[in-house]
Formats: sequence, structure tokens, C-alpha cells
Amino acid sequence: MKMSATPFHTVLVANRGEIACRIIRTLRSLGIRSVAVYSDADRGARHVLEADLAVRIGPAAAVDSYLSAAAIVEAATRTSAQAIHPGYGFLSENAALATACADAGVVFIGPGARALDIMGDKIRSKLHVSARGVPVIPGTDEPAMDDDALAAAAEHTGYPLLIKPSAGGGGKGMQVVRTPSELPAGLAAARRIARAAFGDDTLLLERLIEQPRHIEVQVLADRHGTIVHLGERECSLQRRHQKVIEEAPSPLLDDRTRARIGEAACEVARSVDYVGAGTVEFLVSAERPDEFFFMEMNARLQVEHPVTELVTGIDLVEWQVRIAAGEPLTLRQQAIVHRGHAIEARVYAEDPEHAFLPGTGRVLALAEPVLPGIRIDSSLRVGGTITADYDPMLAKVIAWGHDRGEAIARLDTALRHTTLLGVQNNIEYLRLLLADPAVLAGDLDTLLIDRVLPSLAFGKPDAAAFAAAALLLHAERERRADTVWSTPGGWRLGAARPTRYLFRASGEGDVEVLVTGTTDAAAVVVAGGPLDASLVETAPNRYLVTVDGTATSLAMARDGQDLWIARDGTSWRLRILDRRDELAAALADRDRSVGPVSPEVRSPMPGTVVAVHAATGDRVTAGQPLVTVEAMKMEHTLLAPIDGCVTVTVADGDLVRLDAVVATVAPPEIPASTTEPAAGPQDPAAIHTRETA
Repeated sequence: MKMSATPFHTVLVANRGEIACRIIRTLRSLGIRSVAVYSDADRGARHVLEADLAVRIGPAAAVDSYLSAAAIVEAATRTSAQAIHPGYGFLSENAALATACADAGVVFIGPGARALDIMGDKIRSKLHVSARGVPVIPGTDEPAMDDDALAAAAEHTGYPLLIKPSAGGGGKGMQVVRTPSELPAGLAAARRIARAAFGDDTLLLERLIEQPRHIEVQVLADRHGTIVHLGERECSLQRRHQKVIEEAPSPLLDDRTRARIGEAACEVARSVDYVGAGTVEFLVSAERPDEFFFMEMNARLQVEHPVTELVTGIDLVEWQVRIAAGEPLTLRQQAIVHRGHAIEARVYAEDPEHAFLPGTGRVLALAEPVLPGIRIDSSLRVGGTITADYDPMLAKVIAWGHDRGEAIARLDTALRHTTLLGVQNNIEYLRLLLADPAVLAGDLDTLLIDRVLPSLAFGKPDAAAFAAAALLLHAERERRADTVWSTPGGWRLGAARPTRYLFRASGEGDVEVLVTGTTDAAAVVVAGGPLDASLVETAPNRYLVTVDGTATSLAMARDGQDLWIARDGTSWRLRILDRRDELAAALADRDRSVGPVSPEVRSPMPGTVVAVHAATGDRVTAGQPLVTVEAMKMEHTLLAPIDGCVTVTVADGDLVRLDAVVATVAPPEIPASTTEPAAGPQDPAAIHTRETA
């Protein structure tokens, strides 16, 4: 329900990316002046361009910018902002920021310090809600337990179990432990991640519920005692505890359970005098859908809030702002109705086919479709740079339909028409998940993605894609030609000489393409197969390639020696090889002929070394962890490629670039200092990956 009053004249958005853009959109609709904050890495970001005013708050490192409460509050006072909206992540659930806002006379658009304090600690929150009659998962309930105490508690709780950081959320730091022998390593990893992410390495243990479903309930509460819930969201499609696809309502719950879980969520909010928008998360057994357990409360806006907005017609950000200004809720529980079904997919800068390695780069081409029932929350813009400094989520594509089937079909169509060139992304992966029979049937659980991932068939560039790539380069040569002698293939008597192009696709071999003739009528040979082909540009970065009479629409953009191609949501990066590349590859093949595996361990992405597991001179075995690198909230543990003696070239806290050598393992008969360098990044199969902060 819209109201005419403007609660504040200026609001600072203490966040970045798509959520900052989304908040700015509502502020603009309310006639409120928006202030963006940015780090050095985000100077030209979309949220900076869309805000009415933007303030620099520090260097790229989040700890010195978006996680600096002092810098954010100072920016608010400098711009006369009356309130600060923290979005999600960063300081959104930070009681210190709420206190600093109060001290500065700035309204914190979020709950009070008591709610943040209780719900920000998983152990304390479980004890608190259990006393109010809300069911909780069996596990430890004592704070500040050391590893010995946790090991003893694990025997009482029973295996399998889940190690969880008490502070923070989003699944960060969680470790599944199935046997006592796995416990020490799980505790060490969870403590390290929790300490880095939240500054608090307190851990708790919970019984692991097999085949669980993740159901969460959206609540709104004002300062006058009114609390309502806006229904539930199904968030069971996760990978390593990070949500991938969310929907509302859940296909699991019946009306009776829906009412019970909604009332339980309201009781959780009521127990801490909650104010604003919040989400109460529950685990529901797939085998016993009428049985649910409290997990935690996220005292902030959730990433997946758009699906609730689409089925209820309620702008959650607007109500956050109005409640923070002291306005009463005009919503009543019996008047909140749900219409249709909504489903959301998160677009990430990552490479699902290769261990979900983070993607970085510059956006060369972008198409975000405008279609019926589709909403896109995005931070993308052409020319924007995606770095490894922050979370890899780039956008959210959300679809509404009259029923679940229509919503899924619309989402798939929207993803098929989404083009992002210049950055590795997961759009194809999202489409493959949506097509899985279990997903279509609503037969979900939090481990479904882990089960289906090995069977997902990612598309490879075919003859049409390689033909289009070669014809694009051919067209560039045709445009540069100023005489008959400089045309592709040159001028000669007799038969025309074909022009040769050579490409390398990630994980694939080199592909030779020969082109004879002109772009609009060419004879093309791809990997030995002759084709008739033509290429026509239909829009900027959009082309129609016709191969043997079959026309295909695709997008292409070139960035130096990289040529990006996208078709139906699938994108590929082709490396354009020249004679120097061919010579280097030949030399590398000759050098590698002495052994099947490179002794070098290279970082697959730019990032920070967060752990070194071996010292120079140690004897290691193939598969043994050597170095852990963090980038884009992901930890990547790099493993020894062979048995031998290791030389470690990095230390804890070092910044490493893409493809940097972090360690070298020499076979027993070869001293570590004499190994020859090998080209190419670390094999993704030799990397263990987990989510972090």
C-alpha cells in the first residue's frame, strides 16, 4: 500500500552491487535523495552512477571500506543523511553500526541492538527461541566451547553433524562431518573462516538432518507492536550452503503447516521486540514436511526478497524505510494474500564447469531481457569491471507466473535471452538446474545440486560457433583492407587461398578454421569439415550466422586475444591464437614430455593466501593440501600435483595474481630449485573449493 508522506529526505545506502541499485530504485520512487558509498574498486560502478550523490569510503579491501562503520557514519553525517540502509551482507546485522548510528543521530534502517545481539549469535538465539516454544535442531547449546569440549559434545550429538560458526550467516564456514576422524579438520576450517569473516570463531554443532529442505519466512514488524508474516520461501536449491534458486511459495507445505510455520516466525520476532523486515529460517524434513526446526533469524533484508514482493505486491524496502521512520504497519495478517508463484535465479561471476572458479573481467556486451512477468535486479553495465574483491553475485533474474510451471518456464526463457560477455558466468548452469526433473517436480532438498551436478552436460562450442568466430575476424580483415593486395587471402591468379584462423576453447583442444571468400558468402572448413557460411550483424554485438542453410542468432565481442560468444544463455571464451602462441604451445608440449604432470602449483584466480599447509623442504604426496587462496568469498585449497619435495613461495596474507606460482613440488630425484616452469593455470581438478566470507 502506497502512502503519500516522505519519511526521510536523504538516505545513505551502505552497500554495493545489485542490492544498492535496488534500494536506490525504491528511494527514488518515494522522492527520497539517495547517497551511495563506494570503494576505489567501485568508482565507476552502476550503483554509484544511479545514486543522487556518491561518497568514497576507502580502498578496495572491504575491511577498509564497506566494513568500516566509522567511514559509513561519517559519510552519512557529511551528506546530511537522516538514515542508513545497510542492505544485506557487510554491516547489515552489525550491532556496532546500529549503535554508531544512534550516537551520531542517524536512523539505522534495521532492528534494534537487542535483536541484533541475540539473533547474531546462533547459540544464544537457539536457546532464546527454544524457551518460547519454537522447535530447534538437537545440538550443542553452550557458548565458547574449545575443540576438546566440542569433540565430547559431538559424541553426544551423534554423527553425521554440522559445524556452524555461531556468528554470521549465509552458510559461511559450515562444515559437514560424518565421522570422528573428520572432526579436527572440520573444526579448524570452520574456526579459520569464522574468525576471518565475523571476527568470532565460536562454533556450535547440530545434528545433520539428511535430505533437509530450507524454508524461510518473511516477517515485518513496526515500533507499535504489529507483527505480520508474508509467507514462506523455498530455498532448498543450494550449493555448499549458498542459495542458488529460490521460490515462493514452497511446493512442499500444506496450508496448515504454512500457518504454523508463519506463526512460529512471528513468535521469534516478537521474542526480541523485532522492528523492520527480517527472515526466520527453518529446516523441514523432506520425509516429515509437517515437522520444522528453527535455524536462525536474519535480521535484515534477504537476497531472495523479490520473490515475496512479486507474490504479495508489497515493496519490502519501502516498508523498511517507513517503519524506521516510526510509521505504523497498515498491513494486517488476514489481508495479506499470495497471488501466483515466483522464482529467482542468482547470476554469479563463476565457472561452474571448472570447479566454480570465480570470474573477473570487463563487461563487453550485456542484454537483460524485458519480458512479461520478469524482473531483473542487476548491478551490471557495459564497460563495468568485475573484480575479485567482493561477492561474485552480479544480478538476480526473477520470474512470476500464475502457477509454478509458468514461473519456471518464464525464468528459463529470461535466462536464455540474457547475454553477458566478458566475464565467466553461471547462466547455462542455472538453465540446466531448472530443467532437472526433480526441480520441475518440486522434489527438492539442500543436497540436490550436489547429486545432479556431476551429470550436468555443459554445452561446447560447435561448428557454427567456430565458423561465426572466424567470420567475425574475417570481417575485421575485410574492413581493414585498403587495396586488393591486403584483402584476406591476398590477390592471386587461380583459386583463392583460404585464410587460416586458430582458436582455443577452455578445456578443449585447438580448432583450425579456414575461410575462403567473403563474410556474406564464404566456404568455411571447421576441423576438416567443409561448410557454406555467412555472417550478418543484426545489432551491436548481435549476429546471425548461417551454416549450410541453418541460421543461428548469437552474441559476440572481442577483447584483445579473447573472443566471447554467447548463445541461448551459454557463453564461451575462445582464445585467438597467432603464430607466437602456436610456437609457445609446441615448446611447452616438448618441455612437458619429460613428465605427465606439471610440478608447479598456480593460483587459479587473483586472491589472498589465507592458509599455508606445508613448509619449504617438506615431503608431500599427490593430493596433499599446500596453500589455500581466498577470492570472491570462496576458499580454494590447492593440492600437490605429485609426490616430492615442496618449495612454498607465498606466506599467509600474501596477495597473489592469476596464474601466480604459489608452490613447486619436485620429484625425489630432482631438487626443487631446478624445476622448469610450465605454462597454464592449476588444473581445476586439483583444487578444493568452499564458501567463505
